[in-house]
Amino acid sequence: MSVARTSRLLELLNLLQSGRSHNASSLAIECRVSRRTIFRDLDLLRKAGVSLAFDELEQRFTMTGERLLPPTNFSTDEALAILVLCHELGGRSGVPFYAPAQSAAMKLASNLPARLRDQLRDLTEAVEIQLPPRNPLEGREPVYERLIAAIGRLRSVRLYYDSLAEGGEVVTRLNPYRVFFSRRSWYVIGRSTVHRAVRTFNVSRIQKLEPLDDAYQIPPRFSLEKYLRNAWHLVPELGPDSDVLIRFQPLVARNVAEVQWHKTQQATFNADGTLDFRVTVSGLNEISWWVLGYGDQAEVIEPPALRAMLAERSQRMAAMYQNGKS
Repeated sequence: MSVARTSRLLELLNLLQSGRSHNASSLAIECRVSRRTIFRDLDLLRKAGVSLAFDELEQRFTMTGERLLPPTNFSTDEALAILVLCHELGGRSGVPFYAPAQSAAMKLASNLPARLRDQLRDLTEAVEIQLPPRNPLEGREPVYERLIAAIGRLRSVRLYYDSLAEGGEVVTRLNPYRVFFSRRSWYVIGRSTVHRAVRTFNVSRIQKLEPLDDAYQIPPRFSLEKYLRNAWHLVPELGPDSDVLIRFQPLVARNVAEVQWHKTQQATFNADGTLDFRVTVSGLNEISWWVLGYGDQAEVIEPPALRAMLAERSQRMAAMYQNGKS
């Protein structure tokens, strides 16, 4: 089922349980679709177990029985958490494609008692969430929605992908398993026919996506955690995991220790104020760029392969600056 249809069904459900009766024409106008589509949606709601009544004389529909979306009595803390998250994540600098979260927060607030609403408005203005820089993914929302729809219907898609690793466009049939947001962008994970393996694709680099009618099944034991293994971020590399030991100087040691960078990390302070940071990762490339960001305040002790990788990159970087010109 597409994202658009799911949203429309929720809107239709809200109209039907409002306590007023509606004819097909008014429902079609409210939901911005044809009468024919409304009849199909009503039939789907009936099949899903929603109890609907139809007045033959008035030609109007009503919902009988218990409301499916009842009002919720939020505590101040609960309402504040929901409003802040929806407002910040749905804002202009929030998570791409989640602008509706901001309007949802406004609707939620409008239904609260006046005293609580005023109190929450003051509190939400005092709280702000600064998210890290992210790709705005302008023009990619249709791609995102088609991926969600494909997973919902378990149908393959054809991707035209601008691959950095392969130096150009790759065209592949993809069986999408998961769509997830991580740090700066949305990603889709699924089995690619060209690569004959499960791969990760950045939604920002999908140039075109075509829905297909080919059915597939997500492996029953597949999970994002199992697929990523102990990757530092997104890209698990082939071969056994590596145990990494990095020694941070006192200037940055506390900042590093205060953050949960990875699920396997262990941090130990030494008598001289340095920090020994241990982690087990599935591949060294991603963590190498993180270490380089700390410059001379971080030294890789183990493994030798990561030391050699950083030494080579540091030498090239030093040579670039020693030239004195770009």
